[in-house]
Amino acid sequence: MYATHAQALQPDQATFVERVNGPYHELALRTFMVIVLAHWAEHLLQAFQIYALGWPVPQARGALGYFFPYLVTSEMLYYGYALVMLAGLWILRPGFTGNQDRTWWTIALSIQFFHHIEHFLLQGQYLLGQNLLGRPVPTSILQLWVPRVELHLFYNTIVFIPMMIAMYYHMFPPPAAARQQQCTCAWHRGLTVAS
Repeated sequence: MYATHAQALQPDQATFVERVNGPYHELALRTFMVIVLAHWAEHLLQAFQIYALGWPVPQARGALGYFFPYLVTSEMLYYGYALVMLAGLWILRPGFTGNQDRTWWTIALSIQFFHHIEHFLLQGQYLLGQNLLGRPVPTSILQLWVPRVELHLFYNTIVFIPMMIAMYYHMFPPPAAARQQQCTCAWHRGLTVAS
């Protein structure tokens, strides 16, 4: 098992990926979730700025974009987050050793990969100064049909839901998986597990 192998290694022998999926898995997951929730807060604030405060879309930039507008207009903030999200999902995947938690985490990773491609396309348009189909602003493929704010809320939702299902099965593994799991994330000590 991956976590057991990493825990058996001396700290100087284990790779970064082995450490974050072994003895530091719970801390790594918590840190990753803080990043994910902070990003959610940015998008929800942006939606609030548009729909509750009536701000025009270009001025509704969330908190970071409000104080550092270049991050939003350059696509740097969005692409940076897409990379962090993709890397986090990929690096933390080996720590999901059960059938159900790994399946749902992999679904989130797959969706995020496509989301990353969309952001890569946006970043490329910004850097090249050439927008898709002559549009006035960088435009992703699905943005041709769905407005950008709503599209990013949708993407974040369809990545977040399978992540949360994976986390549920990781924290409350089925009985057979709970007996094998060595991770400190599991609440299998004295609690009822998922069936």
